[in-house]
Amino acid sequence: MNTAQQSLRALVDKWLAPTVATPAHVTRFSRMNSNHRRYVCVEITRQTRMAIFFFRHDDGWCVFPPGAHGPTIGDRARASAG
Repeated sequence: MNTAQQSLRALVDKWLAPTVATPAHVTRFSRMNSNHRRYVCVEITRQTRMAIFFFRHDDGWCVFPPGAHGPTIGDRARASAG
């Protein structure tokens, strides 16, 4: 998914589909302690209350937190393999 093309509002519309009768509300926002990246909790109430956390990544907003950078293939890995 290309998150750079979608705003936080677009993701809220996609995941929660708020309406005039059931609007979405930001209930919490801050920064994560581990990496200081922003997060927002958006809540909507229909028959039950539902909340989704949205996390800021380098390339946009996502519904999953940014993870630690895992192993990657770089020049050193290719040089030692060849």
